[in-house]
Amino acid sequence: MKPIVAIVGRPNVGKSTLFNRIVGGRTAIVEDVPGVTRDRLYRDASWRGQDFTLIDTGGMEFTRDDTITSLVKKQVEIAMEEADAILFVVDGRTGVSPDDYMIAKLLRRTKKPVILGVNKVERFDDPMFMEFYQLGLEEPVPVSAMHGMNTGDLLDKLVDALPILPDDGYEPDAVKVAIVGRPNVGKSSLVNVFLGQERVIVSDVPGTTRDAIDSVLKRNETEYIIIDTAGLRRKARIDQPTERYSVIRSLRAVDRSDVVLMVLDAAEGVTEQDKRIAGYAHEAGKAVVLVVNKWDLIDKDSNTINDFEEDIREELPFLHYAPTAFVSALTKKRVERLFELIDFVIEQATRRIATSLLNDVIHEAVRLTPPPTDKGRRFKVFYATQAGVQPPKFILFVNDAKLLHFSYRRYLENQLRQAFGFEGNPVWLLIRKREE
Repeated sequence: MKPIVAIVGRPNVGKSTLFNRIVGGRTAIVEDVPGVTRDRLYRDASWRGQDFTLIDTGGMEFTRDDTITSLVKKQVEIAMEEADAILFVVDGRTGVSPDDYMIAKLLRRTKKPVILGVNKVERFDDPMFMEFYQLGLEEPVPVSAMHGMNTGDLLDKLVDALPILPDDGYEPDAVKVAIVGRPNVGKSSLVNVFLGQERVIVSDVPGTTRDAIDSVLKRNETEYIIIDTAGLRRKARIDQPTERYSVIRSLRAVDRSDVVLMVLDAAEGVTEQDKRIAGYAHEAGKAVVLVVNKWDLIDKDSNTINDFEEDIREELPFLHYAPTAFVSALTKKRVERLFELIDFVIEQATRRIATSLLNDVIHEAVRLTPPPTDKGRRFKVFYATQAGVQPPKFILFVNDAKLLHFSYRRYLENQLRQAFGFEGNPVWLLIRKREE
């Protein structure tokens, strides 16, 4: 499970610039799929082998008193509450401000690691940034996010401060199922149907996700851990603009899971928040089942399911591989089928392909549809091997990775799916240049 780091500070101190600097150098493992909506609010980052999720927040102001400022402050407080560590950014050019004092006061109450980054410092022999000691936090670290100066030292300090998150202690064979989605889509009702139907609850244990409960149940000799994020609004009675911060707990649940049940509201369709959570699950390489709840409330004809499925695929094109279930937690209709889908996508996620068969499929695909030439050169695949499962990962050793066009990568992925399935799972193609 990746730790979560929130970047906080007043407006215009360079939080977003630092955010982009930290995450910008990270090489994505999966392809850049058009349509993957990942709000700039959060991104995965890595430093010295430590992965973490970085959260950007709005600027906090205490000297202004208006509705928007109040809502931003609430948003940031929620992010700080959910984070495992906090990166507090201040402006080294303007010096300490009254808002900096107020934010520092809030941070001292959190009892969490706080790293103080003094941004916009370009001469590290200038003692001006030392005045930030008076905020009563750890030693300030001068940086220039714009020019990338000293950000390595800042990240060193941040990574050293990150807590070691506890292992959940479950059996390795247990299937961890995260039930995620926006508030009020019926996640609680779905969990209750799961547990009530089976009546074989082994135990209810506190989850490592704050305000969530992991329920352990057995069904047909398989142990399932149901990771419920339905308690997202318990503290919050949150104003609507801050709902996007409920995404944070969903990220943590996704990280811990083997299978993500992405719950959508049949009456509302796919929203921007749905896209953020679904995009995170896709990029994390998780098996996904799309669950359209409250299907009992929809007036239906012979084309209703097809029309709705078409809308989902249009809004979530990057989850083209995810099976869809139309259910009603209220009437319990089709809920039983979800366990069949969970078992199915896990089987697909853990499927291993013999190297000889894999190479036969890849080379046949290239023979049937040769890649286009680029300035007289053509992309060639010399050899392929499976590198891992959950998700299925394949390494292609090639003549030049730069010659692989996105559309041809998608073609190869589709050929692998046609031959081997992998339904419900992203397929990761890792391209390596064969050394001469």
